[in-house]
Amino acid sequence: MSATVKRRAFITLLGGAAAWPLPARAQQPTMPVIGFLYLTSLELARENLASFHRGLGETGYIEGRNVAIEYRFAHGKNDQLATLAAELVRRQVSVIVTLESTQGALAAKAAAQTIPIVFMQAADPVRIGLVDSVNRPGGNVTGINLMAAEMAGKRLDLLLELVPAATSIAYLSNPTNPVFTESEARELQAAARARAVRLLFVNTSHPSEFESAFAELVQQRANALVVSSAVSLLTDPDQIVALAARHAIPAIYAWRPSMAVGGLMSYATKLPETWRQAGVYTGRILKGEKPADLPVLQPTKFELLINLKTAKALGLTVPLPLQVAADEVIE
Repeated sequence: MSATVKRRAFITLLGGAAAWPLPARAQQPTMPVIGFLYLTSLELARENLASFHRGLGETGYIEGRNVAIEYRFAHGKNDQLATLAAELVRRQVSVIVTLESTQGALAAKAAAQTIPIVFMQAADPVRIGLVDSVNRPGGNVTGINLMAAEMAGKRLDLLLELVPAATSIAYLSNPTNPVFTESEARELQAAARARAVRLLFVNTSHPSEFESAFAELVQQRANALVVSSAVSLLTDPDQIVALAARHAIPAIYAWRPSMAVGGLMSYATKLPETWRQAGVYTGRILKGEKPADLPVLQPTKFELLINLKTAKALGLTVPLPLQVAADEVIE
């Protein structure tokens, strides 16, 4: 074959490279995708999402630049979480992140056998079967235990410091989140027995049921109220706070959003920091670390918020030691 023929053949070969099947080309790096599963809505997640993104950024990941995020919101419906988790598995995301939801964490684990999962939820993760142990989670799941269930007894104690004459305490819970509710109720029952008060169980799973739930606890002559820390009750925190005010029932909540709309007291860990930590864990997993080797994180600090204006409207005097113990007093 002449040199000219060889050169023409070589040029033809180069020109045909554009038509080669994609697998035959040099592989382009693909952007990892985070599947984000959340019980309520973007509106309620938006503020804390900034903390999650900050944690991701600390590990070098910026949404839209070198990582994509597929968001799924259940709008307060626990029965939708399994379907949404299955969607993320079919999407073949790199990691599933499910925050502030025990049912979401369980749904993700049931749907994803190998995809890494980062959870943030409020029941003992070992007791409910999410991980083998706190220090060595095992499997494909790790995350943050908010310890909200474990702190339920402490919330009842704080409420009784403010309303020491109370003999009947209502517990407003969500039956569509049975695993968490069982954990929280166990702690409340132990605290109620220790303080010799009666604990009344009132169930509500949807904002449309809040009115009837309050009518029930009033009928049962509850002196005060512990509102479940289940996030599904936060889809309408202002409605619950308004009903407590209307019926003049002292209530303690878990999360700050209830205080922002006039709640009396709240006690729980600071969520922005835990969201940041979830972002850091997600980034570390994207970089190759195994969930099995990342210990479940647990908060060491909890914040007590008290609204003096709401207390005054209820005819309550907040004891000075309780005010001093509070991390924030709203006047």
